[in-house]
Amino acid sequence: MAKRLFDLLLSSIGLLLLAPVLLLIAALIKLDSPGPVMFRQERVGRFGRPFHIHKFRTMQHAPAGQGPLITVGADRRITRVGAVLRQTKLDELPQLLDVWRGAMSLVGPRPEVPRYVAHYPQALRDKVLSVRPGITDIASIEYRDEGAVLARAADPERAYIHEVLPHKLALAAQYVERSSVWLDAWLIARTVWAIVRR
Repeated sequence: MAKRLFDLLLSSIGLLLLAPVLLLIAALIKLDSPGPVMFRQERVGRFGRPFHIHKFRTMQHAPAGQGPLITVGADRRITRVGAVLRQTKLDELPQLLDVWRGAMSLVGPRPEVPRYVAHYPQALRDKVLSVRPGITDIASIEYRDEGAVLARAADPERAYIHEVLPHKLALAAQYVERSSVWLDAWLIARTVWAIVRR
């Protein structure tokens, strides 16, 4: 209950304070390239229930289901505004709406698409999906440059499934075991610091 109140309070404050920034980003996206402002994608949430995550669109608009599910290096689909949004993580701000409506938490294991959840070992799957997915977590901080890391692999998707994903799951399981409001506050502070330092 304390975690949900924490999420609801901070997401409400964030949406109110950041409303002008959200509107400005939306306008820049529309001016930069044709297509919708928001990117919606099905992810797997708490207890394995699917939900749609929201982000600012950072790539050229394409029909749903087309193109690879991971972004590798300097992907040619990324727009000019999208590159800035990705580097600063501002593309994640619409997920405050997902937190406010209860589909996500501010801090928690990052939600994956069903294709990659299918690769979770059963024991870790049950543990990681026992909590709401989050906007940030320790894996998000450690893998800030995930696209650049995968770009060095001969087969980026295979590297993601067999190398990156197991480590992310281990970190997510550790978070679930230690979860608390204080840990969430610390991880939010670390995330903000990582963005500002960059």
